[in-house]
Amino acid sequence: MAFSDLKLHPDLLKGLKELGFTRPTPIQADAIPPAMEGRDMLACAMTGSGKTAAFLLPLLHKLIDKPRGTTRALVMTPTRELAAQVLEDLNDLACHTPITGAAVFGGVSMGPQEHAFRSGVDVIVATPGRLLDHFKYQYAKLSGLEYLVLDEGDRMLDMGFLPQIRRVLRHIPTRRQTLFFSATIPPPIAQLSSEMLRNPFTLNIERESAPAVGITQAVYPVPQNLKAMLFAALLERGEMRQALVFTRTKHRADRLAKYLIKEGVKAERIHGNRSQAQRTEVLAGFKSGKYRVLVATDIAARGIDVEALGHVVNFDVPAAPEDYIHRVGRTGRAEMTGEAFTFVAPEEEGDLRGIERAIGKRLPRVIIPDFDYKATPDTKLEVPRGERLAAMRAQKSGERTRAKAKASRRTEGTTRQSSSRSEDRAPRSRPPARSSSSSRQAPSAASRTPSTAPARATSGFGRRVRTPDKRGH
Repeated sequence: MAFSDLKLHPDLLKGLKELGFTRPTPIQADAIPPAMEGRDMLACAMTGSGKTAAFLLPLLHKLIDKPRGTTRALVMTPTRELAAQVLEDLNDLACHTPITGAAVFGGVSMGPQEHAFRSGVDVIVATPGRLLDHFKYQYAKLSGLEYLVLDEGDRMLDMGFLPQIRRVLRHIPTRRQTLFFSATIPPPIAQLSSEMLRNPFTLNIERESAPAVGITQAVYPVPQNLKAMLFAALLERGEMRQALVFTRTKHRADRLAKYLIKEGVKAERIHGNRSQAQRTEVLAGFKSGKYRVLVATDIAARGIDVEALGHVVNFDVPAAPEDYIHRVGRTGRAEMTGEAFTFVAPEEEGDLRGIERAIGKRLPRVIIPDFDYKATPDTKLEVPRGERLAAMRAQKSGERTRAKAKASRRTEGTTRQSSSRSEDRAPRSRPPARSSSSSRQAPSAASRTPSTAPARATSGFGRRVRTPDKRGH
C-alpha cells in the first residue's frame, strides 16, 4: 500500500514524498482510514511504530480546508520532549499547507503560548499541567475544539496525570472526535477510554506489547561497579557510533556523563533537574551529532526521536517491562534497524526475568573476552544509601542550625531597635520651676566660664537670661 491509496490531501502527499515516506507503516495503514471517517479510536501502538503520523495525517487532512483562526485540535502528551517532537513532526508533514501549530508545556515563558491561544493556531500540542495553567484565564477557552488526541496514554497514567486529564476534559467540548493511543492497555487505560470514547474503533488491542521487530537485543552480565568501565570499553571498540543510555536515577546520569567526558567521550545528560533550555539544547546537540552519547533518565524514554539512532543502552535494568519496551523503542523506529544492550548486575536478574517473560523470549547473554570483570574501578557512580542519608541529615542539621542563628540575630536586632525607639520616644526631663528671686541672682564664680565674647545663657523654657557684667549690673 502507498500513502496515495489512503486518499490524503495532495499537499500532504507532497510533504510525505519530500520527507522520503512512500508507504505507510502497519499502524498508519490501519489507523488513518477510520480516523479520516471521523470515528473515535483506541489504538495499542508500539513505540517506534509510526503512530505520530497515524494520528497527525488524518487531523491535518481534515483541517486543511477549515477556516483559520480557531484552535480545532488538541494533542496531549506526557512530557515536554514528546510535545516538542510531535510539533516538529506536524510542521514537517504540514509544510505545504496553511496549518499552524504550537507547543504548550512548562519550563518556558507562558507569553508565546498565550499568543498561540489568542491567535487561534490550528493545533495545540500540550502537557496536561501547563494546559491547566492556561485554562485559568479567559483567553484559553477552546470552545471550537473538534479533535482530541491522547498520545502515550499509559505513560500519562504512570506519571500520575489521570486527575489532570479529567480536569482538562471539563474544559473542552464533549462533541468531538477522540483518538487514544497507548503502547499498552492496562485496566486504568481501558476504564478511561470507556469514559472518553463513543463506539470506538479498536486497533491491535489484543496484541502483546513488544519491541519493534528491527531491534537486536542483547544482555551484558557485569558487576554493578564495572558498568561504566564496560560501557567505555564498548565505545572504545567502535561498536557504537551514537548511543542513548538510560540510568535509574538523576544522580547516576550526572556521574556517568562526567565519567564519559573524563574518558574523552562527547557526552551530555538529560533529566528532570535540568532546565527546559538545557534539555532543548542537549537534545538538539544529540540529534545533530554534537554529542556521541546522551545519558538520560526515563523522562526521555518517550520524547526522543533521532533519525537512524543505532544503539540504546539500558545502563540499569528498568523495573517494569513496559519501561524496557519504551526505552529500546528509541531505536529501530519506523521499521528501521537498531541494537539495544542491557547491562545486568547480579541483583538485577529478577527484573530481567520479568522483562523476558513480558516479551516472550530469553535474551542472549554477551561476554567481552578481553574485559577484566574483576577490575577495581576508580570512580563510584552510586554513593551508598547509608552515606547519602547521613549526608542529607548533616545538611539538614546545618540548615536548621543556620536558620536558628539567623532567627536569633533577627530577634536581637528587633529588640535593640525597639529599645532605641523607646528611648527616643521618652519625654525629656523639665528643669525645676525657678522662683522670681533666684532668676535675678548672678551665677557663682565656679559656674562662670571665661570667654572673649559676652556670654548669654538660655533658660530651660527658651527665654533669654541676661548675664551680669563685672560691676554686678
